Amino acid sequence: MKIGALQKISLIDYPGKLCAIVFTQGCNFRCPYCHNPELVDPGLYDECQSEEAVFAFLEKRKGKLDAVSITGGEPTIQKNVITFIEHIKNSGYSVKIDTNGSNPEIIKNIIDRELIDYIAMDVKGPLEKYKALTKSQVDEDKIQQSISLIMASGIPYEFRTTVLKSQLDKNDILEIGKLIKNASLYVLQTFVASKTLDERYVHELTYSQEELEYLKEKLLEDIHSVKIR
Repeated sequence: MKIGALQKISLIDYPGKLCAIVFTQGCNFRCPYCHNPELVDPGLYDECQSEEAVFAFLEKRKGKLDAVSITGGEPTIQKNVITFIEHIKNSGYSVKIDTNGSNPEIIKNIIDRELIDYIAMDVKGPLEKYKALTKSQVDEDKIQQSISLIMASGIPYEFRTTVLKSQLDKNDILEIGKLIKNASLYVLQTFVASKTLDERYVHELTYSQEELEYLKEKLLEDIHSVKIR
């Protein structure tokens, strides 16, 4: 595993649990508004942390932490992500994974082997806009497969979208609601300008609270629960 960083404690990343966060290095998407450029652009990579150091930390925190959240970058492109998760599960931790949904084969594997307890998938936009939004050659069928796998998994999950006005108009966001129709939870993530993969996106605008509330009410026609984060 290429581990770019370890956050030793988080109160918010895993719903209802105290967790550590493992940030993996590398991503197969190039979303220009990405807020973790140091995990996506190889020119910004720091020296990787060792798996052994992460495992040693988790061993010491048994009984104090409940879970581990694995995020990125994109965890499912890591060659030994499955054995890494197995080690964490065998240590008694709950595991959450964040994914862009581009590797349904890996998602199916970890679901079938009961290796994860929570899944969060970023849905970038309507399928027909994926290539433009991610600046990548995306297989839209695989995105759809991942959505279906997650919804049928029986595991707690959420879908989420970072909303920028320049990238997604209101109809686009409502179209995502159709794509994940009957999902248990969809999160609208407001874009917070800090650092971005493409510096030109630092000053992009998100939707107002009033606009987000309107979208939330419309999305609830297709989705069981919608949150604004």
